[in-house]
Amino acid sequence: MTPMRDQEPAAGRPGRRLTTKETAEALGVKPETVYAYVSRGLLGSRREPGSRASTFDAKEVEALARRNRREAATSPGSGADLSVRTRITLIDDDRYYFRGVDATELATRHSYEEVAEWLWTDRLTPGVTFTAPEDTVEVARHAVNALPEHTSPTDRLRVAAIAAAAQDPLRFDLSEKAVLGTARVLIPTLVAALPPARSAAEDDGPLAHRLWTRLTGRPADEESLRVLDTALALLIDHDLAASTLAVRVAASARAHAYAAVSAGLGVLEGPLHGAASGLAHRMLLDVLDQGTAVPVIADELRAGRRVPGLGHRLYTGEDPRARVLFALLEQVPRAEPALLAARDVVATTARHAPLHANVDLALAVFTASSGMPATAGETIFAVARTAGWIAHALEEYGERPLRMRPRGQYVGPRPPQPLPDTA
Repeated sequence: MTPMRDQEPAAGRPGRRLTTKETAEALGVKPETVYAYVSRGLLGSRREPGSRASTFDAKEVEALARRNRREAATSPGSGADLSVRTRITLIDDDRYYFRGVDATELATRHSYEEVAEWLWTDRLTPGVTFTAPEDTVEVARHAVNALPEHTSPTDRLRVAAIAAAAQDPLRFDLSEKAVLGTARVLIPTLVAALPPARSAAEDDGPLAHRLWTRLTGRPADEESLRVLDTALALLIDHDLAASTLAVRVAASARAHAYAAVSAGLGVLEGPLHGAASGLAHRMLLDVLDQGTAVPVIADELRAGRRVPGLGHRLYTGEDPRARVLFALLEQVPRAEPALLAARDVVATTARHAPLHANVDLALAVFTASSGMPATAGETIFAVARTAGWIAHALEEYGERPLRMRPRGQYVGPRPPQPLPDTA
């Protein structure tokens, strides 16, 4: 779908008019439905002089598209009974906000830990860093080191969270003070429990510095560390994504914070959520190997797969998280080949579908150019999102217990049915 923001007129000029076909594409409906909207008074139309064809105001079409998306998200059977009031994140008009403040500005001006504190407490704490007791770290490391070598990063993080929970006798204290204490210990524990990629992994300093040594054996440079820290801050939360909903359901049942985070990690491992950046990482390596995106994109489409790293259901234009990361990656010289490959992917795909880059593609550029494995983006995503999950768990603990209990719509055979025959 062509981004409606690109169709907005310049100041002082009349609004752009869309054809019926363009309007139908923007709304994701058939042309017949466009005229039904007109007859119901939901959309205005106008015939141009000398033409029998109707045209539609671009801004009015965009407003109706937004309204339709909101109604679809809250219609019966779409999870309306699980919609929740939240003060954490707002996504609107191709931008997103943490407690009313532009999230991209927060992420570029403050560290991951500072943005996490803002999300949890509505206060900025300059210079804050998260540390964990050595005994908690050792328990988590011991559990993670016992796993098979091929274990995925998300499984390692989940095991680390469970081990840290077992070490904490106060985990069932769901007061705000206790949960925040858990969060400030759990996040650095998750990072410290990951196997080091270098012989001497860092366990001090900002969290991004510690995480870097778990993701790549290359020495860190300031530009790359800034990209990683900003990526963590950008990814802290994104409203009620699937993993966040799982966290809120767990918190609604009054599961402790470690268990709620574990629920989120379980959902995050799906290929349509946290693991998506790994698919984009592998695609970029193929593009770099081939020297062009054309055969790589062709293979993806021939196999019936979506091109990874492109498009987002909540943004009509470029994902704002991707835009920030691409700008920072331009300051990292070794990222240039992967950046060019990503732009080639976007340009090649745009010949047939106007899809924009999302944060998974930007993460893939970063991980591929930093000597990290394809799973590194998933690790970054999981560590970052843990802070957001804690914020949502805290919010849910203040709600009525077990309120997230949807009713199933039974579609099986009507009772009474005879007992099945025994073979």
